[in-house]
Parts: sequence; structure tokens; C-alpha cells
Amino acid sequence: MRVLLNGEPREVPDALTVAELVERAAPDLRLGNGRGVAVALDSEVVPRSNWERTKISEGQRVELLAAMQGGAF
Repeated sequence: MRVLLNGEPREVPDALTVAELVERAAPDLRLGNGRGVAVALDSEVVPRSNWERTKISEGQRVELLAAMQGGAF
């Protein structure tokens, strides 16, 4: 199925869960081991406790965001 991952079209397997997508996308998006990652489906944040049971559907917009440290004020 096709989804929009961080603004880019991407083919992913059917019935993929959020947890599986994070695992698959982590190397490509430089997310490390998935810690410090937030996920939104169609602009709604998915709590980490729901990642294993939340399925991704055809055409959904998925945003994977990694927390970052550093910088100056």
C-alpha cells in the first residue's frame, strides 16, 4: 500500500503497524533505535503504548519525528 511518510510517497506492506513502520524506517530516517521518536497519523499523535496495535491504512499521512538535543538559546 502507499502512504505519505514525512511528506514523501512510500510503498509499505499491507496491515503494517506503527511499531513495524518505525522499525523499518529508522535506518532510512536516522532514527536510531526508535527511542525519542514521536509518530502522528493524519496529524494525530499516536501514543507509544498504541504503536503495536495501531494499523496504518492506505493513503495515510505518517510523520515520524525524532527528539533532538543541543543548541544555544
